[in-house]
Amino acid sequence: QVQLVESGGGSVQAGDSLRISCVVSGRTFGRYAMGWFRQAPGKEREFVASISESGSVIYYADSMKDRFTISRDSAKNIVYLQMNSLNHEDTAVYYCAASDHSVSGRTEEVYHYWGQGTQVTVSS
Repeated sequence: QVQLVESGGGSVQAGDSLRISCVVSGRTFGRYAMGWFRQAPGKEREFVASISESGSVIYYADSMKDRFTISRDSAKNIVYLQMNSLNHEDTAVYYCAASDHSVSGRTEEVYHYWGQGTQVTVSS
């Protein structure tokens, strides 16, 4: 059983930075491609970023690629999302996801395991 637990969310001011984390347990972390998604109130869940099993292939949503950075520490079984220059539109629940594929991407269907989410609230 694979478990994903997100942390690091909270309330920040516009312009602030925040780093959220996702700890993966249950199986060998290094075998998964990982992704971050988010869901704002009243909206569909959307892709944020993904990182391959090796860490060499990274994708970002176009609207976030200049402000967000995804990374992974395979020794600690953690994937991070560094978010800079946050604005009110970044307010959402952020979900971590793991895929059995070596490279994942933007499509939710390729992810097999999901965390419960962490709330990020950005005040104007």
